[in-house]
Amino acid sequence: MRKRNALILLAGGRGKRMGSDIPKQFLDLGGEPLIRHSLNTIQKSDLIDEVILVSGAEDIQTIRDIVDRGGFDKVSHIVTGGEERYLSVVNGVLAICEKGGCEAFDGKPEVILIHDGARPFVDDEIIKRCLDNVSTDQGCVAAVPSKDTVKIADENGIVTDEPPRRNVWLMQTPQCFTTDVIYKACLAAKKAYEDAKQNNEIKLPEITDDAQMVNMYLGTKIKLVMGSYDNIKITTPEDITVAEKILEAKIGHIS
Repeated sequence: MRKRNALILLAGGRGKRMGSDIPKQFLDLGGEPLIRHSLNTIQKSDLIDEVILVSGAEDIQTIRDIVDRGGFDKVSHIVTGGEERYLSVVNGVLAICEKGGCEAFDGKPEVILIHDGARPFVDDEIIKRCLDNVSTDQGCVAAVPSKDTVKIADENGIVTDEPPRRNVWLMQTPQCFTTDVIYKACLAAKKAYEDAKQNNEIKLPEITDDAQMVNMYLGTKIKLVMGSYDNIKITTPEDITVAEKILEAKIGHIS
């Protein structure tokens, strides 16, 4: 039997690199706001039990309207995000773990998945691989092998390391953890953030994804499973053009 779960869908980006006044989760893709594509997949999926949406405070009503109009009844809560991405994850996880359990079943979920709303092409195959491989001693993250050679450079652009390409993966979402693991990591991250705010001499770590957070605070090992090269993150205007092509191909395949 699959593990009971909840998915945190992050929809709080401001889209600064898009060069647009419209938050990227609301940009048009195929005639729908970007966030609706992830919501459509998750709503239809038999693998996901419940969804917690995390959004900027100024966008809560717009998100709520999208959820209500779309009939996305798996969304049980819409939570205000934090100053950084990982703090938005913290808010979402605490909303699950401190509200007495999921509405989709009695009790807390066994597993929590975290997905970027700016990745519109997640599918059941990716979700299933994450759920099948998560365990109590390791997190599970969708990723793809790098097609390019990667070089590490210093602040002056001088190459300092050249990792073998066969060992280089590009991280995606969903990122999947047992509830106990991600909850403990979020509590540790929240405390570190609050301590840093009280003491200006403490430098906050740059946490760019959830796997980094659980490894940093708990030492949890991270298992990589195959994502999809179509599972792109919309970050720049060029990404919208690529996403439109992917969507056209998928619609053509479905029809």
